[in-house]
Amino acid sequence: MTSIYFAGPYPPIMCGIGDYTEFLARRSPAGSWGTLSFNLLNYGTPLTPGRGSEHAGVWYGIPDRHSYSPTVMLQGLEALGAGQRNSVLWFQHEFGVWPDRLRFVEMIRPLGIPTVVTFHTLHFQSAETPGGLRWEQYDFLRILLPHVDAITVFSEGVHRAVTAAFPEHTRKVHVIRHGIHSYPQVSRLSRKEAREKLNDYLLYESEVDLQTKERLHRQRVLLDPKMVIIGQTGFLSPNKGSELLFAVRDGLQRLLPDRQIVAMRIGKPRDQGQLDYAARLQQSQQGKPGFLLRLLLPEGVLPLAQRAFDANFNWPVECTQSGVLAHALGAGAVVAARDLEGVGEALKDAGGATDTSLRRLMLKMRNIILNPEIAEGIAERALRYAAEYSWENQARRHFELASRLLAPVSERSAPRVPFEGHALPMPAARGLERERYAGSMVSRARQA
Repeated sequence: MTSIYFAGPYPPIMCGIGDYTEFLARRSPAGSWGTLSFNLLNYGTPLTPGRGSEHAGVWYGIPDRHSYSPTVMLQGLEALGAGQRNSVLWFQHEFGVWPDRLRFVEMIRPLGIPTVVTFHTLHFQSAETPGGLRWEQYDFLRILLPHVDAITVFSEGVHRAVTAAFPEHTRKVHVIRHGIHSYPQVSRLSRKEAREKLNDYLLYESEVDLQTKERLHRQRVLLDPKMVIIGQTGFLSPNKGSELLFAVRDGLQRLLPDRQIVAMRIGKPRDQGQLDYAARLQQSQQGKPGFLLRLLLPEGVLPLAQRAFDANFNWPVECTQSGVLAHALGAGAVVAARDLEGVGEALKDAGGATDTSLRRLMLKMRNIILNPEIAEGIAERALRYAAEYSWENQARRHFELASRLLAPVSERSAPRVPFEGHALPMPAARGLERERYAGSMVSRARQA
């Protein structure tokens, strides 16, 4: 039986990539997976409250995110009982998790096991390279691709960017989209029912401060059918551009003077930078008609909140993909987002409202508010997308790729080439590399 051994953060480490791995593992056949994760005390981010410190099938033996020891990785595989002929080692990569590119490649080379890397943070709309990758990503892929059996990416845009830059490795690049959750009990609720349940949670079960609870109760924000709520969930990171949620509320109020528009931001900061950002955001909203609820919503309540909002607003400063979007689509929520990178691609495929212009997106949100049938159509298309890219289907696609990689060598892609052992290009050499790359891209464009 084919087995996959994921490598990367895993709960209770508070990390979106760890959650992603756990969602895949839950849908994988029993006994067919394991995870090599980091020492819980040394990883450097908080642990999720209420989560156990140990999970069956998970080895928390990687010392920290600066450890690149092939010996440690092999010890983990042995501890988990990885077989020599039926196992694939599958890294979850993000530049903050595995920051040293050269040492990452040097760690992979001697492992002697088919290796896959899923890239969570590759761009395809960057101005740094002709194909849309960032230079650090191009440099990393240049030294990595000869030494892995496959990489997976979340979007067609990234696939085009990588294969245009490295056509010789096209067979190694695969699209496996980010999995989408399924919340049938939530998606069957009307918006009125979802609001009532969210109201009960916030007033009677949550840790929201008493003053805010009294204000929610007094203004009947979630119970008054005349209220229009635009919301946003997820960690309070500056990259999410949450201050724009309140600016959009003001803009929509001007566009719809006969409606009462309320902005509701629900999320919790998880590090000092986010704490400082949350404090500035809170200060800027004092006395204004909006709500900033510094609260980590439980897994079952998050999709309920997304379903309750008339529109989930998403205008990130930058992004590649979004775990929050995976929850929203599975809840049949209405999402209005910036058309940027993988988030824009996924949301367009799912039938949501997107635009590159904030003004035009606000006009689309106005139409959604004025025409309930538009919101219903968005929700229906989101649920169809969620069914196609469910975690069950995406786990199956992982195992299908793993099985192909374990086939006889003659049936797979070209063998790995010897590692040259040199470091990344020095600045002068990198400039020449950029000129060659740009020239090759122009040449390919002309031939096309």
